Amino acid sequence: MSISGGVSMAIERARSIDCTAMQIFVKNNMQWFARPLSRMEIRAFLDHVRRGELLSVFGHASYLINLATTNLQFHANSIRALAEELVRADQLQLPFLVLHPGAHLGAGEQAGLEKIVNSIDEVFRKIPNVKTKIALEITAGQGSCIGHRFEHLAHIIENVREPERLRVCLDTAHLFAAGYDISSESGVRKILREFDRVIGRDRLVAIHVNDSKTPCGSRVDRHEHIGKGRIGLDVFRFIMRSPRFRKIPKVLETPKSKDLAEDVINLNTLRRFAE
Repeated sequence: MSISGGVSMAIERARSIDCTAMQIFVKNNMQWFARPLSRMEIRAFLDHVRRGELLSVFGHASYLINLATTNLQFHANSIRALAEELVRADQLQLPFLVLHPGAHLGAGEQAGLEKIVNSIDEVFRKIPNVKTKIALEITAGQGSCIGHRFEHLAHIIENVREPERLRVCLDTAHLFAAGYDISSESGVRKILREFDRVIGRDRLVAIHVNDSKTPCGSRVDRHEHIGKGRIGLDVFRFIMRSPRFRKIPKVLETPKSKDLAEDVINLNTLRRFAE
């Protein structure tokens, strides 16, 4: 949900279409830095009369952040921006901030992974008392993006100094584009077994429910409305009905207009599956 007009406005937008889970950016997504949240803004969010109607609220880090970049200034900006966004998320009492691990920009996957590990360690050193965790998101693997294999996320978790501060977010469109065929229930079950083996089901804290405009293995990240893309409906039906995911928040990242009409259609589709 957009935070235009203030972070508390996102609550009103979400509840206007009966959302029970919400993801927000904690600042303008297309700017590196922002002025600190005022005490009034924080209280307006935490004390909003409808805040309690949302069972889960969490954040998403800016797309500008790249912990694997080889550009020294971009890397310094990324470290500072992520630390500041985690502080903002903590002030809003968000349990985790979803983060794309980064892109190695030609340095190679192994070098990129090591850079990400060291970067996360540096960020956490700067903010030792922040409770908000980082939820590493599976990526589509577009360009030189890291994180399109479960093994990438597992490597990061296993090698940081404070693995207890890391969690994982799955995105159905990213999984599919990365080459994980989730177009059938049997395929979903097989891939979840792999996730449990490589990462561990206790790490999963959120799911982005997005269809994909691009085919399986394309490594191109293009979200589509539920049932309108290449994935099919089986995975969404499974996610909405499986007891395993009942308490895992699920959010849409599909295209939307200001009146949120598209969100309403997608939500209705998913809720029918849940019934």
